[in-house]
Formats: sequence, structure tokens, C-alpha cells
Amino acid sequence: MNKKTILVTGGAGFIGSNFIHYVMKKYPEYEIVNLDKLTYAGNLENLKGVDDKQNYHFVKGDIGNRELVEYIFEKFSPIYVVNFAAESHVDRSIEGPEIFIKTNVYGTHVILDVAKEYWQKNDMFNSARFLQISTDEVYGSLPLESEEKFTEESPLKPNSPYSASKASADLLVRAYYVTYGMPVLITRSSNNFGPRQYPEKLTPLIITNALQGKPLPVYGDGLNVRDWLYVEDNCSAIDIVLHKGKIGEVYNIGGGNEWKNIDLVNLICEVISEVTEKPISNYKKLITFVKDRPGHDKRYALSIEKIKRELGWNPTEDFKEAMKKTVKWFLDKPYSGNESY
Repeated sequence: MNKKTILVTGGAGFIGSNFIHYVMKKYPEYEIVNLDKLTYAGNLENLKGVDDKQNYHFVKGDIGNRELVEYIFEKFSPIYVVNFAAESHVDRSIEGPEIFIKTNVYGTHVILDVAKEYWQKNDMFNSARFLQISTDEVYGSLPLESEEKFTEESPLKPNSPYSASKASADLLVRAYYVTYGMPVLITRSSNNFGPRQYPEKLTPLIITNALQGKPLPVYGDGLNVRDWLYVEDNCSAIDIVLHKGKIGEVYNIGGGNEWKNIDLVNLICEVISEVTEKPISNYKKLITFVKDRPGHDKRYALSIEKIKRELGWNPTEDFKEAMKKTVKWFLDKPYSGNESY
């Protein structure tokens, strides 16, 4: 009970695995427990370099398995929970919403409820923290021509089954704070990019397809706008919210990098050309416009004034340099579609 143990759910996924690497480096005294179901997007290769440490423990399982979650709390006594575990791909949520409800809503309920009961029983509410990792997509869409940004006070207007499930989880977390005094926090970040991301999201898909000479699909007219955040910046923000955030509060985490999808794809082609020293035309010729997806949000943009003002956080990574690091990572660990990356 004297050592600090952090339970990271979904720690074999993209942001979760990057966060574990971050914590292992910054807090070598922490015990880290990684609970991950190892779905298609979870990969133990992401934990290379930490998986042989004595203070790292991996448990394969579902956050919706209450018996397993109770076992983890009894065995490891985590004082911090950071809940990354989620189904997160919008296209997949349109094709099959049910698993998103099971994992993102029911799974959050289970781990939240077990944490509440364990921390209450052991008088840990004053020191414990439950951090729910959410998304800017819960706010819905902004007009393309607008300069407005979402704040933490913006209404939740999710437009996909994925974002609706994440909004539902956020409201459940809030209810546990109001009803039970549960020590919760919520972060909502903009689109992340960086190493260890499964190649179905826009950035790694464009990078891996370009490197393999495959088409670079762009939805609709390519004018949808997203704010891009390097994953290590997100990890540093999550860290400061976990340790210094005000209980019950929501914190937006944005990169301040708004890009139209088509402009981002062109930038990635430029970066790949620079890194590989091959003509940019080799990659730009692969750009292919495809049918837009249903309910495609036009623009996301987050105000980060609150986290700057209250916690002193700012993103520090240069956007193009971070993209270069990302491209180089995929060059070093190419993804074939069937093998580990």
C-alpha cells in the first residue's frame, strides 16, 4: 500500500503503450499494471523495452470482466487508474456499434465501480485518482468557416456511435463523482499521431500505404479539419492532469495544429519524400478521393486555455519534426497488414 501502483487499461494500444513508456521513464519507482484484451489494435510489441522490467505487469483481459478487475485491485492495490481501453475507430462503430457500447460504456462502468468499492473499503479516496481518457469527438462538429473552439463547457453532441459511447462514459464518470465523491478526472484530446499507432487511422494509414505504394484514401473533398497532437505531448498532459488536476474536472488537450485532411496528406507525402529522398510525385500520385463516410464531422478544434491556465501545460513538439519522427518509426518497423508492427 506504500508504493504507488498505476493501473493502465488498454496499455497495449497506441496512446496507452506510449503512456506506459512515458511513465516508466519518468516514474521508475511506480508499479505499472497493464490490463489489455489484445484486440486487433493492441500489440505487445508496443511494450518492448518495458515488458522485461520487474515493476511492469501485464494482464490479458477485458475491462468488462468484473471478476478479473476485482482480482487486479486485490492483488496490486492500484492508487491510480488511467482508462485508455476503448473501441475507437469511427468507421468500425458505424458498421457495428454494439461492441463500442459494451467496451466503452459497460467496461468503463465495471472498472469505475470496482475502483470505487475498493478505494472506499481501503479508505483511499483522498489519494486515489481515476482518469478517464476521452476524445474531442464527444463535442460534435464545428462549422468549417468558424474560428470557434470547443471548451470544457461546450455541450456534448456526439455524431457517431463511437463518440456517443465515449460521451456516455464521460457522463457516467461524472455521475460517480457527483453521487459518490469518486476522485475522477477526464481528459479530451484532439487527434493523436505518432509511433505505435495501428494503421487504420488517417496518419499511419497514409504513411504505411505511401511506403508500400498503395492508394492514399481521402474521404469526400478532403476539406474536413482536424487538430493534430503528437502522442508524447498528450502523455505529458495526461501525466500533469493525473497528478495535479482538480478532482471532478475535465481538461481539453489540443495540439494547436488544425489541418484540412487533404493538406495533411500532402504534408505527409512531403515528409516521406524528405526522409526517403525519393520524389514527392511518387507519393502524391497515390492520393485517391473516396466516398465520404456517414455523419462525417466537419471540424474539430479544442481550446486548451484551461489546462494552460490551471496546470501550466503546453504542447512542445514541433509539428513537422514530430511527423518526421513518426514516418521514421514506421520505416524502421513497417506494417505489412498481417504481422506485428
